[in-house]
Amino acid sequence: MVKCLEQEGVSVVFGYPGVAICPFYDSILDSDIRTILIRTEQNAAHAASGYARNNGGVGVCAVTSGPGATNLITGIATAFADSIPLVCITGQVNSELLGSDVFQEADITGAVESFVKYSYLVRDVDDIPRIFKEAFHIAGTGRKGPVLIDVPIDIQNATIRNFKYPDSVNMRTYKPTLKGHAVQIAKVLKELEKAKRPIICAGGGVKLSGAEAELVAFAEKYRIPVVTTMMGIGAIPTEHPLHYGMVGNNGKAYANRAMNESDLLIVVGARVADRAVSQPDLITKNKVLVHIDVDPAEIGKNAGASIPLVGDVKHIFEDFAKQEIVCDHDDWINTLNEYRYTMKKVRITNPEYVDPERLIHTLSMKMQEDAIYVADVGQNQIWSCAYHVVRKGKFFTSGGMGTMGYSIPAAMGAKLATPEKQVVAVCGDGSFQMSMMELATMRQHGIHTKIIVLANKVLGMVREYQHFTYQDRYSVIDLTGSPDLSKIAEAYGMKYIRVEKDNQIDEKLEELLADDASVIMECVIDPDDIVR
Repeated sequence: MVKCLEQEGVSVVFGYPGVAICPFYDSILDSDIRTILIRTEQNAAHAASGYARNNGGVGVCAVTSGPGATNLITGIATAFADSIPLVCITGQVNSELLGSDVFQEADITGAVESFVKYSYLVRDVDDIPRIFKEAFHIAGTGRKGPVLIDVPIDIQNATIRNFKYPDSVNMRTYKPTLKGHAVQIAKVLKELEKAKRPIICAGGGVKLSGAEAELVAFAEKYRIPVVTTMMGIGAIPTEHPLHYGMVGNNGKAYANRAMNESDLLIVVGARVADRAVSQPDLITKNKVLVHIDVDPAEIGKNAGASIPLVGDVKHIFEDFAKQEIVCDHDDWINTLNEYRYTMKKVRITNPEYVDPERLIHTLSMKMQEDAIYVADVGQNQIWSCAYHVVRKGKFFTSGGMGTMGYSIPAAMGAKLATPEKQVVAVCGDGSFQMSMMELATMRQHGIHTKIIVLANKVLGMVREYQHFTYQDRYSVIDLTGSPDLSKIAEAYGMKYIRVEKDNQIDEKLEELLADDASVIMECVIDPDDIVR
C-alpha cells in the first residue's frame, strides 16, 4: 500500500490511526511520505481536500475501521459534492469476520456508496497494486471525486510475493471523454456568432480542469461577459472588466439579471443546481443554452441544453481557440455595466461593530496577490463570496454540501501543498468550534495559517433564516457559552488579535498578515447583520 502511494508521488497522508489501520501506518515509517495526525477523522478528508485543490493532484487520507471510517463520511460527501479528487483508505476487521458485527466493524463501502466515484473492499492482497492504480486514475480523471479503498487488517498483513505497480490503467467501463465533439463545438461557435447577448456561467469545473487562463482568453477574444457559481469563484479575476459576479440566491442581482436576459448562455463546468439557479426553466426560456461538462450525467439533469457538449473544459477551450468567428457584443457589455452601477446593493451597517464587507475587501487587498482564501459555511461564506477579491490567488469553500468546519482543516491542507504562500481561513464562531481541535495539528506540524473568526455569538445564517421565515422566533441558534478565543489562542501558543470597530481594521489586518506564525483574529460582528 505504501509503495503504491510512493509510485503515485504522494508526499502527505492525513489521518488518524487505530488497530485496523496500524499495519499501514507501521509500514509508512519506512517511507518519506509525511503523515499528519489530525484530531478528528472528518477533518482528514477536509485537509486532503485543501491539499488536492491547491496542488492539482489527488489528496490522500487514511483512518481506522468502525467509528474512524464513519467519522470520515462527512468529509467524503463534501469532496464528492464539489468534485474534489481524494483517495480515502480505511482499515477493516479481518476478512473472515466481515458480516459478523465484531468490534469496530462497519460496512463503510456500503455506507458511502451514494457519494463516492467508486469504492473497493480488498479481498486479495495481490489486487492491491491494481486497485490503487485504478483508484488514483478514477479520482483524478473525468469528473473528479473521492474513491474509497477498504482494506481488512489480515490483507494489510499479507505478503505480495512479486510486487509490480501497473504502468497504465485500462478499465473497460470507465472511459471519460476529454475531447469535445467537433460538430458540437462548431454549433457553439455558430450560435456565438449570431448572439447579441451571450454570457458564460463558469463553475468549479473550470478550476478543476485548470482552464482559468483559457476561459479568460476566450472571454476576452470575443468580449463575452462572465458570471460564476460559488464554486467557480476565482475562475476569472474578481476585478476583470468582463466579470459580473456570482449568480444564485446569494449572488449579485445584476449577475442574475445578466444571465436571465442573455440570448446565449454558455454553462461551463457547472451543475445548474438550485443554489446557482433556483428556477432552471427560466434560464432556458428565450435563449440558447450550451452546457459544457466532463460528466455527461450532469448535462440535461436540471435544465435542458440546446447544445450539449461533453468533454474536459480545458480541451474544449483549446479547440475553440483554433477557430475564428466575428462578433460584436459592446452594446450588451455597456448594458451590463449600467446594471452593475444601478443595481449595486448598498449595505446598512451598525457602526458599533465590524462591517464584514469592509473587513473582507480590505483583507483581500492586503493579502498577497497569490494568496489562498478559504471560506467556511454560513454568513461568513456569503460575505466572502460577495466581497473577497481574487487576483492571482485561489478561493476555496464547501459549496455543494455546505459543510461547517471546513475552512480550518482545508486551509491546513492548502498550506502544506504550498508552504510559501499565504493562507487565510475565514469562519464564524459556530464553524470555528467545529474544527478548533485542529489548532493542535497546526501547532504540532508547524502549519502556519491565519484564522479570522467573524464572531456574533449566534448561528448567523440560521438566525437570519428564522428572522425572515419565522418572524424572529429563534430556536437553537444562541452560542452563549463559547470559549474566550484569547485563551484558546494562548492555550495553543498562537497570537490573538481582536477587532471591535471599523477604524481598527487596517492596522489589525497588517499586524495579522505581517506575522509569519499562526494567528487568530476575532472580529466582532453585529448579530443582526444579514447577508441579503
